[in-house]
Amino acid sequence: MTNTPRTGGRILVDQLILQGCDRIFHVPGESFLAVLDALHDTPSIQTVTCRQEGGVAFMACADGAMTGRPGVAFVTRGPGATNASIGVHVAMQDSQPMILFIGDVDRGMRDREGFQEVDFAAMFAPLCKWAARIDDAARIPEYVARAYATAMAGRPGPVVLALPEDMLCDVVEARDRPRITPPEQDPDGAAMEQVMALLKDAVAPVAIVGGGGWDAGCGHYFAEFATRIGLPVAAAFRRQDAIDNACPVYAGNLGYGPNPKLVERIKNADLILVLGARLGEATTDGYTLITPDHPDQILIHVHPDPTELNRVYRTDLPICAYPHEFAEMAALWDDDIIRFKDGDEANEEWKAWSTPAPFDTKLDLGMCVAAMRERLPMDTFICNGAGNFSGWWHRYWHYAGQSCQLAPTAGAMGYGVPAAVAASLRHPQRKVVALAGDGDFLMNGQELATAVQHGADMLVLVIDNSGYGTIRMHQEREYPSRVSGTVLKNPDFAGLGRAYGAWAETVDDTDGFAPALDRALAQPGVKLLHIKTDIERISAGTTISKLRGQR
Repeated sequence: MTNTPRTGGRILVDQLILQGCDRIFHVPGESFLAVLDALHDTPSIQTVTCRQEGGVAFMACADGAMTGRPGVAFVTRGPGATNASIGVHVAMQDSQPMILFIGDVDRGMRDREGFQEVDFAAMFAPLCKWAARIDDAARIPEYVARAYATAMAGRPGPVVLALPEDMLCDVVEARDRPRITPPEQDPDGAAMEQVMALLKDAVAPVAIVGGGGWDAGCGHYFAEFATRIGLPVAAAFRRQDAIDNACPVYAGNLGYGPNPKLVERIKNADLILVLGARLGEATTDGYTLITPDHPDQILIHVHPDPTELNRVYRTDLPICAYPHEFAEMAALWDDDIIRFKDGDEANEEWKAWSTPAPFDTKLDLGMCVAAMRERLPMDTFICNGAGNFSGWWHRYWHYAGQSCQLAPTAGAMGYGVPAAVAASLRHPQRKVVALAGDGDFLMNGQELATAVQHGADMLVLVIDNSGYGTIRMHQEREYPSRVSGTVLKNPDFAGLGRAYGAWAETVDDTDGFAPALDRALAQPGVKLLHIKTDIERISAGTTISKLRGQR
């Protein structure tokens, strides 16, 4: 118990300092002015002021993905919280640690449907790992410590804490809690013996990797192990930075539009080792690439949360362990597995698949990705939201190890620009690229103002085909030539970028992209390239004409 009484706002900020928080993202509200007042005297925490609460939550989610500790967001009650809910949903489905603090109505106003009142514990319970309200300022250290522990333990995810406005103004004594670290969770020797025995007996094994709690060390150790035994390694959906793509047994990524040869390899595998991934709908193509019962296939599933094991998939060998501990133990294990040739073959198939060939269109996004690969390092942060535009980078960009891909496995639009802001502030020495479709960009493009205000150094590519491309693709497949509700009338995105204070240009053909990229990369701060494409080339793998011809 401290000797000096403090306001609830001061106690809360002191707990964030003790937990190692150095940055918060917020849109201000009168409901947590006491916290903002405490932050005024806390130079060790950067206060990033955003323009919409969805951007706030996306930035916090991305920050947690990069650091492994919860990204921290503050929003006000009612409209602020509902706007921020999208980021909570993404953090949950992406298994990323995050804490959302919501300024709430005074305790004496509760249950009267006061101004902007919402029952946040009820609202967020289905969206997060834990949702609660702090009614006693003296218990703030307890709640914050539990929030950090919950967000990081097992399968990482978001926590939501409501903060009554009057509680934050109470002056009390409170005992601080020390820094929380996730528990150690190693696989036991007997389990590792079983893993090695099953691999030794396998004919065509495959590994699927990535997920919450993954770190650079995990990627290093697993790549070392997989290379040694020749095990093909596929990345789960939007987990392409789980291991360095330069790994000689990297086989590419699963999800939407994967390499058909990789799909066949997964289907023909007799053993599948899943490390960290949940085997969700996107990774498994609607639970069909690997079926929940997977006859004639042995499934080894390693995951830090016991509730994920045997949740959907019948698992032959479930191992509850953190990916890093398993990967390190595997890399150091003295096995006598005869090296498989499959890893080398799968890697050659991926290299061919991920090398773009020219396509007969005015602006060829495959060639644009090739130009970027020539000019930008592999550890460039590639940040994108949802849309067919991202498929060119999923297929053709080569990712370095963790972390350099910030992309929502939940498929939320509007994620790319906020994630890029978070990446630029977290790693100012590295290159950061935000990818956004035209529909995607206008979900959270206002965060360009945040980027400029806080000195972010990032490149934004707005891929403009004047339509909601992903939905148009499905529309043409199901209802050919009956276009309805998917056409967009867009602004001049380059002009809009300049209005926010960014350097900007428009590109409408392939030959113009590389010189414009060179000019953009020479600029400091925020730069934007407005890339105009033809919606006929609806994805990296097909055209509208082909879709119409399939019926």
